[in-house]
Amino acid sequence: MSRRSTEVLLAALVLSLGARSANAEVSETVTIDVDATVAGTPLERVWAFHGYDEVNYTTMPEGRELLRALAELHAAPVRVRTHFLFNTGDGAPALKWGSTNVYTEDAEGNPVYDFTLIDGIMDATLDAGAFPLVELGFMPQALSTMPEPYRNAAPTVLDGGCFYPPRDYEAWGALVGTWAAHVKERYPAVASSFEWELWNEPDIGYWHGTFEEFARLYDHTEAALHAVFPEASLGGPAVARADGPFLVDFLEHCATGTNAVTGRTGTRLDMVSFHAKGGVTIADEHVQMDLGNQLRLHRAGFEAVRRSQVFARTPVVISEADPDGCAACPATLRPENAYRTSPAYGAYELAMMKRSLDLAAEMDVDLRGVLTWAFTFPDTPYFAGYRALATNGIHLPVLNAFKLLGGLSGARLPVASSGAMPLDALIADGVRARPDIDALAASDGERIQLLVWNYHDDLVEAEPALVALEVAVPPAFGAAALVTHTRVDETHGNAFAAWVSQGRPAAPSSEQLASLRAAMEPVVIEPEHVVAVRRGAVKLTFSLPRFGMSLFTLVPTGEALPETRSPKDEGCSCRSSSRTAPLGFPLLSVVVLALARRLGRRSPQR
Repeated sequence: MSRRSTEVLLAALVLSLGARSANAEVSETVTIDVDATVAGTPLERVWAFHGYDEVNYTTMPEGRELLRALAELHAAPVRVRTHFLFNTGDGAPALKWGSTNVYTEDAEGNPVYDFTLIDGIMDATLDAGAFPLVELGFMPQALSTMPEPYRNAAPTVLDGGCFYPPRDYEAWGALVGTWAAHVKERYPAVASSFEWELWNEPDIGYWHGTFEEFARLYDHTEAALHAVFPEASLGGPAVARADGPFLVDFLEHCATGTNAVTGRTGTRLDMVSFHAKGGVTIADEHVQMDLGNQLRLHRAGFEAVRRSQVFARTPVVISEADPDGCAACPATLRPENAYRTSPAYGAYELAMMKRSLDLAAEMDVDLRGVLTWAFTFPDTPYFAGYRALATNGIHLPVLNAFKLLGGLSGARLPVASSGAMPLDALIADGVRARPDIDALAASDGERIQLLVWNYHDDLVEAEPALVALEVAVPPAFGAAALVTHTRVDETHGNAFAAWVSQGRPAAPSSEQLASLRAAMEPVVIEPEHVVAVRRGAVKLTFSLPRFGMSLFTLVPTGEALPETRSPKDEGCSCRSSSRTAPLGFPLLSVVVLALARRLGRRSPQR
């Protein structure tokens, strides 16, 4: 297919989500009920995990800027994982490659440690306000059993010497221990916040060795790391296929196998990690995603953990969880990757995160993290369709989904949606027959937040959903609530759509860049306004387009409930037990007073 033909197909695929008829009818109403009067359960913010292949992008201006943005948007501590941290090389950034030159040897074969580049990467991560989820890999050239050719033949080929076992396991352990001691000395205040994981996807081409060799590598890694950091959390095996035998065999080795270092039974394992990818294709001339397949893989990994007698309650991190498997493959090469510039990517992430939490709870698995493997690709064209959160400093709609999601904190509240697909049906069949319209709700002090989305596997034009939202609020809300509504969809918080409207400029002008930056943030479509509390609840009705995402924030006005009199009890001065503001002038008074009070708080001091 020619480049021009590919561009035409991409335009058709993406713009199929574009403008619709103003006379389009709204579909059947979806009801969503949230109970904020209960205590709820602690919200495990598994989404504050991010990663990327190209470790040297970390210290580039775009990388630093994006790391700061991620740390700012998440209410939870952000964990960052990268490949190639131990690779030999000059540290030059490259697609699907990276290096720090942390380990070489002199002419006599003695180890030479150089922490200059790796310190810069750790410094940039910590300076941004994030914490490393250290992926210990890959093999330095001087330790590799196949030192030549060391680098991959191409970005999408896994044939380099860096993916081979060490010629000396003791030397590998010394590298891990020496760098861990350096980390402990260099970052004494935060070193205990580092988390650690061995290697990446040893069940496929990232490991050109046997399972037994990998198990031996883990034993040496564990012994070396915990000799320096007894409290450090070390995990693995970060397999590509959670439904394959490698994960089960690894858990069995750590539980009952012979430790290659101690000779005793078992090896310490603090965290179990595996990967899961959904699958994206072109079906009937449109992009089709597969949330069900990704969740099936999550379920397979959870089941392997649950069956382990030793590690059934060990924390789990899905250290790569994405709609597809190749972040560095742009949509110009794979047209199905056109979803990446669409709000569909963001809606997928929201639905996937909630359903992963639900599945873990159902299976009694301790899920701690679901890592999004997407970052930025400096020096590539604008909106090229890499699996990225930003392009040339412009935030993509998927990053805006994380801006809505990242602020959730406190207790998770019960949600019942008539538009939510049953979990078993979604896992079995995907989101194909009808959309999944669901929500995640949290309460933090007096603030209630509700994040609602409209997701479907098929990127095709569809009618918006009419949503009737009812939130039962605590008595402290009184007769009214202050509500804010923030939105990301095809026409809100979508810099890609703005770029398309500009004519897809390869080098946007300063004015065009300013417009793109203005378009790259979620949009407050309803600023803070007063909504009545009736019968202890706030009711909101709104239209939500396909792949739309809406965040509602509710806080009390602080106004007391008005006193009401029953027509049958003229002499009674007690409050109405219904907690319902009366219709007419008394409710209007509450609204006016709340607005005046709010405006008064905003008035500048004189």
